[in-house]
Amino acid sequence: MRIAYIAPYQGPGLLRSRPIVANLSLAGSIKTELIAGLLSENNHEVEIISQGEVVKLQCKRYPAFCESTLLYPNIQVFYASALPVRFLNGFWSSRQTLGLLKSRHWHAPYDLVIIYNLKLPQLVSAKYAIQRLGVPVVFQYEDDAFVDIAGKVTGEAGFKGRLERRRASVVLPALSGCMAASPHLLSQVSPSIPKLLMRGVIGKDILDAVEQRQEGRKNLVLFSGTLQRIKGIEQLITAWRTLDLPDWELHITGDGDLASTLRTMSEDTPRTVFHGLVSRPELVRLMCLAKICINPHDVSHTPGNIFAFKIIEYLAAGAHVISTPMGSLEKEVERGMTYIPDNSPETIAVALKQVILGGTWSCTAKEYVIDTYGPRSMARILDELLQQASAYYSRRKGNRC
Repeated sequence: MRIAYIAPYQGPGLLRSRPIVANLSLAGSIKTELIAGLLSENNHEVEIISQGEVVKLQCKRYPAFCESTLLYPNIQVFYASALPVRFLNGFWSSRQTLGLLKSRHWHAPYDLVIIYNLKLPQLVSAKYAIQRLGVPVVFQYEDDAFVDIAGKVTGEAGFKGRLERRRASVVLPALSGCMAASPHLLSQVSPSIPKLLMRGVIGKDILDAVEQRQEGRKNLVLFSGTLQRIKGIEQLITAWRTLDLPDWELHITGDGDLASTLRTMSEDTPRTVFHGLVSRPELVRLMCLAKICINPHDVSHTPGNIFAFKIIEYLAAGAHVISTPMGSLEKEVERGMTYIPDNSPETIAVALKQVILGGTWSCTAKEYVIDTYGPRSMARILDELLQQASAYYSRRKGNRC
């Protein structure tokens, strides 16, 4: 099956050539790579088409290009050109992404399209794939498109907001399949289409690191991710300052618009190491060394409308996870987790002290998570989903004839 994977992927070439710190998506890009890799290993031909959007407005055009440094060399990545000018940015990215889909389909027709979330470039491309290319569209749903973390209705006001909602109302009923990070997100699509609850995907690099690790775990608490205000990292550092744990260290990796602020805070905080953006092998090494990984994300008022993919990676690496609630999880997963009701510095400090001094850090869910979300299991069920989506599309198309 030849597949167009339309996602806001950000590979190393894009990181080098465009200023995207303000809209950096580390976990989403890793997840896209892992899913594309599993599909490729199942003999599907996958091409990633990314809008490569620059959200910081400036009068400069960034040309389209093809990624040259890939985790999976047999998967091509195409970036649309970007023109981050006010009132043109989103429209430009959407049209250019659609243009890439058209040209690559003309080069060699696609059999199926996957879209990652419901941003405008994905909506425009999905609508075209359904109405003009006549191929099934599978929806990868990671973040709620209709309410934000505070429970408020999302979407821009005015013409652009109305346009996005109208396109979503056309695309959602015409989907042929959906894979989502929570039951809440799956409930927003038609109950008749094939579905897959996909909390995360474990890469072979984590499995290999876990198997080959010879040194014991260290007294290390790790945060990894895009450095944004909603991630609760400032509160985490503030909490760490209050703890008297001389044998433990807090390590922070990632990049984002809070990087300079957090770096300054880390310099004034004892037993804190700020790594900045690290390579994938180095991140995996740190996850496999840490006794505790932490996700102090702002608490959502709509449980399950978001889910942190890195939680599954943390657990697979054998760490205990401290996290704010992100919807209901399987009991087997929750055995390796400690929930905190909010991400205030006081709450974080109490949880860290209890988990460290009480020895709860030794409770993990590694075996269950690897069995459920490891590459062997996920490759099989992803392939099944695509086959079911294709069959569903064929049946529906036949019924209309």
